[in-house]
Amino acid sequence: MTVFLDVVGASVAYGKLTAVHKVSFRVERANTVTIIGPNGAGKSSLLKALMGLLPSTGRMYFEGQDISNLDPEDRVDLGIALVPETRELFAEMCVEDNLILGAYRGWSNRPAIKSALESVFELFPKLLERRQQLAGTLSGGERQMLALGRALMGKPRLLMLDEPSLGLAPIIVREIFKIIVALKAHGTTVLLVEQNARAALQTADYGYVIETGEVVCEGAASGLLTDPRVTESYLGGSIAAKPYVGAAT
Repeated sequence: MTVFLDVVGASVAYGKLTAVHKVSFRVERANTVTIIGPNGAGKSSLLKALMGLLPSTGRMYFEGQDISNLDPEDRVDLGIALVPETRELFAEMCVEDNLILGAYRGWSNRPAIKSALESVFELFPKLLERRQQLAGTLSGGERQMLALGRALMGKPRLLMLDEPSLGLAPIIVREIFKIIVALKAHGTTVLLVEQNARAALQTADYGYVIETGEVVCEGAASGLLTDPRVTESYLGGSIAAKPYVGAAT
């Protein structure tokens, strides 16, 4: 396996408040890696720093290239995409136009945009049904699908997902995680920040646990699912639970 993303000693601060303190981790090519931890642990701040949206110290390497000082646009050009927790959709634009904006790097290549749209609609049939509907009128689950689909329009090689299950009904959460499994099967490398620790670990290959801005535990996701420290703090003290449909267990 090839190290796709290598983060070495990353720190993120808001004034005098340190949100992330010297965190190091790796993401292998075509793997799904999850970062779990409590609210306020620094998970979302770490993703924003990786996207260049927050200043940080330490070093970040993408396929061996130091991206620590690159602008967000340059990181997008390298094939890095972030689906933020807030989704950041254009509410007054229709579904199809939101998707097309995700392919802004290929405006002059209409066949490529058409092909990308077809791929997204195949993955999210509901978006095909809603293609002319305003994004602001979609349900929570449909908005999450649209945010995912828009990111995929740029054909990212590293897809970072920030709390994709937040605020969604359990049946929709299962659908979202099935899609994450499908993305991995198609060769997409995924970095997943998620509060639903069980679903995340059942889906991922490898996991990191962050508390108060520091990595306190890491290992194969299957091992973390049975680690007493993780089960007690994040899985309700029980490892016996029905897996998510499509999860890589």
